[in-house]
Amino acid sequence: MASFYLYIKLAHIGLVLGSGALFAIRGLLLLLGQRWPMAKPVRKLSVVIDTLLLVTALMLLWILQLNPLATAWVATKIALLLVYIVLGVLALHRARTRRKRLIAYVAALTVFAFIYSVARAHQPYGWFVTLMT
Repeated sequence: MASFYLYIKLAHIGLVLGSGALFAIRGLLLLLGQRWPMAKPVRKLSVVIDTLLLVTALMLLWILQLNPLATAWVATKIALLLVYIVLGVLALHRARTRRKRLIAYVAALTVFAFIYSVARAHQPYGWFVTLMT
């Protein structure tokens, strides 16, 4: 079971990096006026990566027997993930002006980075955990 866990964890980390990189590239190129980041194959790739990311997250929760709502750092990641999704939708689709898309894009990347820090620290304060002690 330990080796299975390691493979799932490594897949999850790789999918996190792939999802974040794809969002960062798509958002930047859209801000620069490119249209291909919204092409159907690119959107489908994003959906596949994010679906696999969710599957590996659920598998890790099951393997580790974590209750996501009773484990503060996991609950924080889930709440921040919802914020990240909303900001990502604004950055890639819904924001009406370039300035609003840029603000949503930068905010989404900041939230993504903070989610990463929460995961690394296993603390809901992420980077700020050192300030709390």
